[in-house]
Amino acid sequence: MTSFELVIRNAVAVTAADTMRCDIGISGGRIVALAEHLPQGNREIDARGRYVLPGGIDAHCHLDQPMPEPMKMADDFESGTRSAACGGTTTVIPFAAQAKGHSLESAVDDYHRRAAGKAHIDYAFHLIVSDPTTNVLEHELPRLIREGYTSFKIYMTYDDLKLSDREILEVLDVARREGAMAMVHAENSDCIAWLTDRLLAQGHTSPRYHAAARPMPVEREATHRAITFSELVDVPILIVHVSGAEAIEQIRWARGRGLRIFAETCPQYLFLTADDLALEGFHGAKFVCSPPPRDKANQEIVWDGLVDGLFTVFSSDHAPFSYDDPRGKRLGGKDAEFPYIPNGIPGLETRLPLFFSEGVGKGRISISRFVELTATNPAKLYGLYPRKGTIAIGADADLVIWDCDQDVVIENSRLHHAVDYTPYEGMRVSAWPAITLSRGEVVWADGKVQARPGRGQFLVCGRPEPAALPPRLGRAAEAPARPQARRGAPVAS
Repeated sequence: MTSFELVIRNAVAVTAADTMRCDIGISGGRIVALAEHLPQGNREIDARGRYVLPGGIDAHCHLDQPMPEPMKMADDFESGTRSAACGGTTTVIPFAAQAKGHSLESAVDDYHRRAAGKAHIDYAFHLIVSDPTTNVLEHELPRLIREGYTSFKIYMTYDDLKLSDREILEVLDVARREGAMAMVHAENSDCIAWLTDRLLAQGHTSPRYHAAARPMPVEREATHRAITFSELVDVPILIVHVSGAEAIEQIRWARGRGLRIFAETCPQYLFLTADDLALEGFHGAKFVCSPPPRDKANQEIVWDGLVDGLFTVFSSDHAPFSYDDPRGKRLGGKDAEFPYIPNGIPGLETRLPLFFSEGVGKGRISISRFVELTATNPAKLYGLYPRKGTIAIGADADLVIWDCDQDVVIENSRLHHAVDYTPYEGMRVSAWPAITLSRGEVVWADGKVQARPGRGQFLVCGRPEPAALPPRLGRAAEAPARPQARRGAPVAS
């Protein structure tokens, strides 16, 4: 008789395709059996008919990313991955960011040093390409892709990160040749700079004007331009943190032409609005991210895209700058002008409970669609599937047992990141992970962190699988019923 290291009994196991009642047998950190009834394990967890889902993959988050002094992110790999595990995420993919004038390989080496011995859960790295020199394009980037860094991000804004149109084409050409996935931050930098100068000249300096400097046409134009580059080079791309209707229209147009354009959105575009940036005093700084949150009508349009297949992944874009911190949101002073407020908000731990509660709990999306957006599709896009992102024999035993009958008020005091606020303070959720397992080891249970820093493993990514993610355009196919602050600094979103 087979003896399992761990058996999860009476699970309602959910994948992107199926829901099944079964026992889950785990040994050696992997799922080794799925059956109606399994023999006794060395350890057992009774799921009691609760949903058991693949651990979330947060494929867009920023942890301990190098910043111009004195700016500093609040979360490093220890606090960030701890927070992720408590919210049901078992894999994170933050960014090794190249600084202009430096090599891409040195950025990767530095990021490995920052992560070493700290992570509670498994992690991989995206690259950020900000200086595509001949050596980077011909040697460093192709070599790193072949070594397992198979995705990278390019920026169309931020002075220290943005690429010219020609540079974007050159980098996308490397992605095509090497089979990498390119992520694009699509906002028009010159438009933002022009609008910012006009607003400041008129005395409009408070956080609320961050949204005015980045209206939807700025995102729409850049999205269309990125799509055009993708078409010219004949390479799939992912448009990250899509905020509303105008960028969504461009992506639908591209999909209608048969182009391989994938899209990501984030909690801030479902749960926050531009009105939050207008809170009294400087509190609007807590909501400064790029693109900014839009309005209630755009929230519904983003939900539509999550329902009907327009969006491929749902990420946090966790960018952890503390509010009451001269290295964070108060970088430019007590009441800094909006261009000097670091872009980004925290969200690693709250991403899945918010989305589960408002999506699955309120009948907007099916639970399989939830799994698809938060685990399976990220694993496929970034070369981690089927090791990650599903419940299957041979997959890592990254599993979350959900409590779905909760009434939890989100309070920063109960979260596990190192940020001094959450933008979702006071919101109620109806679901929260009861138990999180990473490679068969309990890392969160009974409201307590069970993991230890350093147990997380670095993941070498295979080639992305965009062919396994055909764009879907059908409406509601999955829905059940319905030390210097400076402008343009390389902030994180």
